[in-house]
Amino acid sequence: MENRAEDCSQKAEQIEKSIRKKFHKQLFSRFAKAVRDYQLVQEGDRIAVCISGGKDSMLMAKLFQELQKHRKVMFELEFLVMDPGYLLQNRELIEENADLLGIPIRIFETEIFDAVYEIEKSPCYLCARMRRGHLYSQAKELGCNKIALGHHYDDVIETILMGMLYGGQVQTMMPKLHSTNFAGMELIRPMYYIREDDIKHWRDYNGLHFLQCACRFTENCAAGGTNGSRQMAGSGKAGSSSESKRMEIKQLIAELKKSNPFVEANIFKSVENVNLSTVIAYKEHGEKHHFLESYGEELRKGAGRQTDGSEA
Repeated sequence: MENRAEDCSQKAEQIEKSIRKKFHKQLFSRFAKAVRDYQLVQEGDRIAVCISGGKDSMLMAKLFQELQKHRKVMFELEFLVMDPGYLLQNRELIEENADLLGIPIRIFETEIFDAVYEIEKSPCYLCARMRRGHLYSQAKELGCNKIALGHHYDDVIETILMGMLYGGQVQTMMPKLHSTNFAGMELIRPMYYIREDDIKHWRDYNGLHFLQCACRFTENCAAGGTNGSRQMAGSGKAGSSSESKRMEIKQLIAELKKSNPFVEANIFKSVENVNLSTVIAYKEHGEKHHFLESYGEELRKGAGRQTDGSEA
């Protein structure tokens, strides 16, 4: 037992060192930049770091621990794991990884998988809403004012394209949001600048194995071998259509990148460089505005107008 504990301690030190050294630029620097750029962490914050058991949220927990060591801003952390009805081996894997990584997790149980399993229409949407609600409630009970989710850069650009191609709208996954149902609570996404490939490289470099998929609807999906996760047992329904759409978008971006290496950065920048004078309509705080509402004003003001090229 002592040898095993010593081995785990050495492994944990190696993992932390890889974040500080080998992957500092790709992971910690980008994490700290997002925190700084979007003002995600303030003095006195108590942050619920939400851990699903996958590579993204586990790395996020380690990055928060590293950020806390710098002591530039004093804040507290709670590492929350919600068990929505995992198979035993999936929960055990989360616990084993948390122990190995030195993350003091707090697990609370729900019956969300049972509640949505028989629902035919949009079960994934309902499941996500219920999970988010439970996380907010638990975080509030623990005195937290923020919850942190592990969405990364690739999630952001995929969401932008999914909204355009499948939702007919221009929107993005915001780096932080005020909760509409829990007063005083915010959602933050400090992994906003981190690339998924860099997360995978960190995982594989350290020989780590995380949950890839623990949903009742997709329990047959592979989570072992070369991709750094473990095979999960059980039978379930087919995966959600939103996940298949996201995979299509991943493949589309990969194909576009072959001819344009800057395509990912351009997708990301597209929601930072929105020119409202060239948009037909937009929504603000739920209210729709149309370009005809102010059409002609630019002529009266004599500035900021879009020309038709006839002045060339």
